Amino acid sequence: LLGLWLSWLQPVDLSAQKMKASEYVSRFQSYAVEEMKRSGVPAAITLAQGLLETESGNGALYKKSRNHFGIKCKNDWTGAVIDHDDDAPGECFRVYETDSASFSDHSNFLRSRPHYASLFELDPLDYKAWAYGLKKAGYATNPKYPAMLIRFIEQFDLQQYSLSALSDSIPTVGHLGNQDSAVKKTGVGDSTQSAVL
Repeated sequence: LLGLWLSWLQPVDLSAQKMKASEYVSRFQSYAVEEMKRSGVPAAITLAQGLLETESGNGALYKKSRNHFGIKCKNDWTGAVIDHDDDAPGECFRVYETDSASFSDHSNFLRSRPHYASLFELDPLDYKAWAYGLKKAGYATNPKYPAMLIRFIEQFDLQQYSLSALSDSIPTVGHLGNQDSAVKKTGVGDSTQSAVL
């Protein structure tokens, strides 16, 4: 009985608790808004990609690296790296010291690669065109990737963050829909294997 009582007094490991999708949005929406202002990448798209790629902040890669967007090392990366099983075992992924560094690098990544240039010709409020454009440019191999991004944007009203970036006001968090679903990986792989539950 004493052992049971003592185990009850042990501190709870908060890192083991699951983050809800609405919590992820609330926590990181300001980074997405600022990046839209700086780079032109729609905040709604950024948040939807972050939700999907991090499994709402619960994914192993995110927890080990603060990599919100599943960006692999590529040959121009000079920062810290981590091996993580994705499309193949032990692939090299970028590691970030801060969450904001991951958001900034995501914008820079899209801005600096020629195959994403066509995205910046799109209306920044046309999230459907951006979602399909990312897929067409090769961001993910999952044929359902655009639909998953669109579903998150609509389910959690992420478009409000793109609108706020354009109007220079920050919306209050509270209207994120009723859907506190989790995002779970369905197997080895990045968003090529992701599913919205």
